[in-house]
Amino acid sequence: MCILDRYIVRSVLFVLIGCILFFCFLYIIIDIFTHLDEIIKQKVPFSLLTEYYLVYIPFIFTQVTPLACLLATIYTLGNLSRHYEIIALRTAGLSTFRIVRTVIILGILVSMAVFMVNERMVPSSVEIFEKIKINMSKSAKKEEVFNLCIYGLKNRLLFINKLSIKNNTLEGITILEEDKNQNIIRKIVAREGIWQNGNWKFSEMIIYNFDEDGRLKGDIEYYPTEIIDIAETPQDFLKQRKNPQTMSIWQLKKHISRLLNSSAKAVAKNLKIDLYHRIFFSFSSLIITILGIPFALRIKGRSSAFSSLGISFGLSFLYYAMDAISVALGKAGWLSPFISAANTHLIFLFIGGYLICRL
Repeated sequence: MCILDRYIVRSVLFVLIGCILFFCFLYIIIDIFTHLDEIIKQKVPFSLLTEYYLVYIPFIFTQVTPLACLLATIYTLGNLSRHYEIIALRTAGLSTFRIVRTVIILGILVSMAVFMVNERMVPSSVEIFEKIKINMSKSAKKEEVFNLCIYGLKNRLLFINKLSIKNNTLEGITILEEDKNQNIIRKIVAREGIWQNGNWKFSEMIIYNFDEDGRLKGDIEYYPTEIIDIAETPQDFLKQRKNPQTMSIWQLKKHISRLLNSSAKAVAKNLKIDLYHRIFFSFSSLIITILGIPFALRIKGRSSAFSSLGISFGLSFLYYAMDAISVALGKAGWLSPFISAANTHLIFLFIGGYLICRL
């Protein structure tokens, strides 16, 4: 590694780590003051509050790292440009790409680190964070979940008023069975369901059968108690309620595959967008770094430094705004899942590369 590369690596890492620590601290302080009245009201112990924010640091890291990369890039390359070292390096025969190559490589490495944190640490971190959040609320009833809508196997849509994990019971059950064309062919209503010996035992169950035109077919069936063929366990119901952020990419893919085998194809499509977006968003640090390079190299004095910083922040804001709009259009059905998640990142990567080539 030559002297130039060592200088750039040292400078970028120093500013990057400093910015990440500062932004994490600022994020936590702002969040504490935002919820200060609730913290005081609930009399949350300091130890629980500390654990609450410590487990959330991996998620905060993935959110603040792109902005930290932008500041580190502008500070490092801006210093070189402001002291005419860029001109000296180019006079010595180094191309623009050779000068910024180390910064781009660092952007790639940081993006890979964000991807690993997002995949290995964030899901468990967010899951623990949500559990602590429930524990901090004294009014929350543990091990009980209300108003579930589950897309089950065999084209079944289940509505459950209450799920008790402790007792392995369901209350207020309505099940709609659909054919391949998503026509309702059967409706099951039950007061209660108990998970016993690997089977669901329903109480006070009524079954309605329908023909292809939606008309009632045959007699209404009533069973005081009956074992019904449902493959899902209480834990399966709980997993379907999970936030996609608490799942790894592999778990999310498995969950999407399961939903595609049911009637929940619209939900599976939205989760596909979340899956692709998680992958592409991990490389935001690289894209924003590339966007900042051409403006950092134009810095000649204090005024140009502020203008370059302002333009870089403006482009970054536009990048995030377009990404959010693209995802929204995908979930509205206007764009395919892959295009919805990828197009903004690819467009701005091309813009950054084009601006660097123009130098």
